[in-house]
Amino acid sequence: MKLSYQRALWIWVCVIAFQSSWAAPVVEVGVTDKTILLGESAALSGPAAKLGQNMNLGARLVFDAVNAHGGIYGRKIELRVRDDGYEVERAKQNTLDFVHKDGVFALFGYVGTPTSNAAAPIFTEARVPFFGAYTGASSLRDPFNRYVFNIRASYVDETERIVEQLTTTGATKIGVFYQNDAYGKAGLDGVTQALSRRQLKVAALATVERNSTDVAQAAAALRAADPNAIVQISAYASCAALIKQMREAGYTGQFVNVSFVGSQELAETLGPEGSGVMITQVVPFPWSSVSGLQRDYNLALKAAGIANPDFGTMEGYIAARVFVEGLRRAGRDLTREGLINALETLHDFDLGGFTVNFSPDNHNGSRFVEITMIGTRGNFVK
Repeated sequence: MKLSYQRALWIWVCVIAFQSSWAAPVVEVGVTDKTILLGESAALSGPAAKLGQNMNLGARLVFDAVNAHGGIYGRKIELRVRDDGYEVERAKQNTLDFVHKDGVFALFGYVGTPTSNAAAPIFTEARVPFFGAYTGASSLRDPFNRYVFNIRASYVDETERIVEQLTTTGATKIGVFYQNDAYGKAGLDGVTQALSRRQLKVAALATVERNSTDVAQAAAALRAADPNAIVQISAYASCAALIKQMREAGYTGQFVNVSFVGSQELAETLGPEGSGVMITQVVPFPWSSVSGLQRDYNLALKAAGIANPDFGTMEGYIAARVFVEGLRRAGRDLTREGLINALETLHDFDLGGFTVNFSPDNHNGSRFVEITMIGTRGNFVK
């Protein structure tokens, strides 16, 4: 298995490792002759903890393998992670510490819209690349920011796909349950725009506070409106709480979530009540081995002794693969500006069934969206 794993998955790592037996002189903050220091602020505790844990785990599958084969031009990648609990002020302080105390080369894999928004003024002023955040918010896409690189599709892309699916199947009375912060409002805006393009309006609105599962008022408001379907823009704990309360009250309409919800965690929290709940995804199906990327990812899991694929680890894995390619293209004399320029050369960069496109005026790598559903056994089906 070890030889097969190296041949099938990490031949590109070997190429990187053997391109040079020596490292360049120190040329940039966060870069030494032996290391490249990255910073990641993510929820590792609290109701959204699994989102941050999975994103980090998926990235480490790649970075650990790269390091085991000698690193990038002799430099090993060090991913330093701090827990923000999915709270804005903690994410802001983490970012200040990464930039001004730790002196990181780049920020990688932040989790969440409000936390990423809090970091934006800091990394922009310091001109630190911000790569692969786990959010589809428009605030990180428009206006264009040279230091932001997004891998995943936007919430506008996801909500357009949701509304298209619902209206095609006859659901025109659509409610929205959203988290009362920048993430929830970004998703709500996406749904509103998608409905407006079809001469429709949101039929009912209900909200929940971030990191809360107090959904009683939201459930009551949505039951009173009795929409055909409810689009949920929140994290798995509050979404599961709403679904359970609504089902217990006799609601039989369709629930649809965007990818940030935490798909596996939602399914596990709901148990049998999750059957039929729909979720948009922005990465390929982790349980398949049809594409090269899917096979590579599952080989990486097996090599690390991890039994269960997951959308979140798949996203972290993809982001890290693309970031490593950017480091490789940036060359031995690594600088932040050099990395940005190198990433902008990734045109139709194919990971094996998932293509990323960057350019000097577009840092949004993918618009891939597909719909999945929780099956009767808590599994996922397309």
